Amino acid sequence: MADFNEMIIEEFRSNGGHVSTAGFGDSLVVVHSIGAKSGEIRLNPLMAISQEGSWLIVGSAAGSPKDPAWVHNLRAHPRVDIEVPHDGGVRTVAVEASEVPDADWADSWQKFLDASSGFAKYVETAEGRRFPIFRLTPT
Repeated sequence: MADFNEMIIEEFRSNGGHVSTAGFGDSLVVVHSIGAKSGEIRLNPLMAISQEGSWLIVGSAAGSPKDPAWVHNLRAHPRVDIEVPHDGGVRTVAVEASEVPDADWADSWQKFLDASSGFAKYVETAEGRRFPIFRLTPT
């Protein structure tokens, strides 16, 4: 997975935030999460939904029954940088990650289902895990 992520990040940065691989288009951000234990910066290319000046991201881990490591990292260190497409290039934005509250989870999850049919398939392999959704709000 690391090699795939590195390839996606390289394409993202080289093409002004546009990624044709796997049909991502302009829907990715690169989250610079901080390791919960190590404190090291980890780069995570994630599909994001832009909403009211912030971004939603989901910890689907492609349908794994376990949360991806970046979820634990954001819970431990919610203030991070993200790279986003901007005017044909990429810019870095400081954000604070907050987990979407239960009352808003279903509406937020529906946005991901509407954006990509792949998310519905992930539910089948996640063994009942509810995917955490985070809002990334500029600070």
